[in-house]
Amino acid sequence: MGPRNPQIDQLSRPEPLQEILKSDMVDDCTPCRITGAAAFGGLGAYSYFSGMSQLKAQEAKILASGSMFGMRSRRAGITGIALTLAGMGFWRLVN
Repeated sequence: MGPRNPQIDQLSRPEPLQEILKSDMVDDCTPCRITGAAAFGGLGAYSYFSGMSQLKAQEAKILASGSMFGMRSRRAGITGIALTLAGMGFWRLVN
């Protein structure tokens, strides 16, 4: 005979949140963490250098367009995205 089916009163009670969170935590192996961190860090570096290169190539067109988003805000956007990706890499490494 197989395992007993739970009773209805057991199914209607929610499980404690702390127990669910403990069972949900997965411990990754060190090579997995390093690979993930390197991937996010590399993506952050690539997005920064690629974005700044493309921005420099299009600078004349951007300034001539009269857009309300000038070079400073575009540089800040590229830097913000790159830092976010690098931060995700660091978070992946330590968590």
